[in-house]
Amino acid sequence: MRRLSLLLVFLSGPVWAQGDTAATAAAAAERLEAAAVLLNEAGSSRDRVAALTETVQAYEDGLVALRDGLRRAAIRERALRTELEARSEEVGELLAALQIMGRAPAPLLLLHPSGPLGTARSGMLVSEVTPAVQTRVDALRADLEEVTQLRDLQVSAAETLQEGLVGAQEARSQLANAIQNRTDLPRRFTEDPVATAVLIASTETLDAFASGLADVVDRELAGPVPDATDRKGTLPLPVQGEVIRRAGEADAAGIVRPGIVIAARPRSLVTTPAAATIRFRGPLLDYGNVIILEPAADVLFVIAGLAEVFGEAGQVIPEGAPLGLMGGSTPGVDAILTETLTTGAGSRSETLYLEVREGQSVPDPATWFAIQ
Repeated sequence: MRRLSLLLVFLSGPVWAQGDTAATAAAAAERLEAAAVLLNEAGSSRDRVAALTETVQAYEDGLVALRDGLRRAAIRERALRTELEARSEEVGELLAALQIMGRAPAPLLLLHPSGPLGTARSGMLVSEVTPAVQTRVDALRADLEEVTQLRDLQVSAAETLQEGLVGAQEARSQLANAIQNRTDLPRRFTEDPVATAVLIASTETLDAFASGLADVVDRELAGPVPDATDRKGTLPLPVQGEVIRRAGEADAAGIVRPGIVIAARPRSLVTTPAAATIRFRGPLLDYGNVIILEPAADVLFVIAGLAEVFGEAGQVIPEGAPLGLMGGSTPGVDAILTETLTTGAGSRSETLYLEVREGQSVPDPATWFAIQ
């Protein structure tokens, strides 16, 4: 973990810094260190879940920043190599001239066949040309040194990437175990599994399923009732990624849904945007694994497309609590280093569907979430 932090700090230096990447890298490095401390100090199962959640997110942020830095380094190296190859003839002429000047005695360089006047003029020309030549030599030397540094960076990054990927996977595994053993969350109700199975079997649409959720409650409990209505329009997305389809936009098959689709990286952690009650979790219709949250009375967040889902129906979970993990497999070091030569768009290969329901209406999720 410390090796990853150090490399992120290095990537945030002036050679690699562009836009907000430096700040992201530095913040990710700080989060890695803070998460390690938090994890070591975690005592109760609830603290351990929070610490492991922070650790997984810190690894994700750190690896994203590392990939971005390596991508920029690879692009810069390729640009320098292309430029140097294009200037190869010019560089050869420059080196030849410097070699001739280096072999000739200094007084001889100042002599001219036409006599003292020609010698004076040639001396003036040499004095004017020399700084320009030196400037070109310095620029060439700087480019070559930068290419060497970029090579060293990408070589050393392979080991650091491997450590980061292993650490992230270990943190995810520990998080799943900690959630499985968690017993201290408040509950609002207990679920009737038979009623849930009957509801799933008898419904063909998400509308019908959402309308029948109240019938799967076996026993009401005196748990807290979350209310996130005062945060409408400001909630974060449940997964780090990019919105690739907005509400009402047709997909490749021409199907139009009222929710949004978020592209995310494989094995990304999905968290709850606000404190909420888990109303349902499990496979549903053609949505894959689904978790339905109730962040306020008569309001549901439907989140679909997870490979693993955490929690149980009836639990009241705090904001930022882990809901599950995206599918796919994390690419290996070689694939990531190869990816740095491209735009990196292929790294977000998993998709998460997010839909909001208010009573019988289905509003645009942008009314609840801060979508750019």
